[in-house]
Amino acid sequence: MVWWLWMLLGLALLVVEAATQGGLFALFFGLSALVVGILTAVGLGGPLWAQWALFTAVAVLCLVALRGPLKARLNVDGAHKPVDQLQGEAALALEDVPAGGAGKVELRGASWNARNATGTAIAKGARCRVERVDGLTLWVRLD
Repeated sequence: MVWWLWMLLGLALLVVEAATQGGLFALFFGLSALVVGILTAVGLGGPLWAQWALFTAVAVLCLVALRGPLKARLNVDGAHKPVDQLQGEAALALEDVPAGGAGKVELRGASWNARNATGTAIAKGARCRVERVDGLTLWVRLD
């Protein structure tokens, strides 16, 4: 097959991968077709059967070796990974937070509802530490 047909096939497969929510299959076949196209263009493609064998071998090798790590890196499966973790962060009390009661704290420049997780009152202006996050409420303790 002529080199430009391999290149056209490779680009078409890359477009298919970009246009679908596939599992990163067409990507490796597209890249394999581009590799065979380049090798054929420089005269290293060999006969048609060798080109198809090379296309298959490169695609399967890349699929087996690279698909898993690439899916994990791109989080294709949508596994839940927390974007940001507030637990353990330091906050500043904007008002008195009574023992076991509620109040306001500032964390990263934003005002949050807070609950005092301990039996010790937190005075306005005191540093406190986030123990856990419950929705939009921070459970804090005196630092």
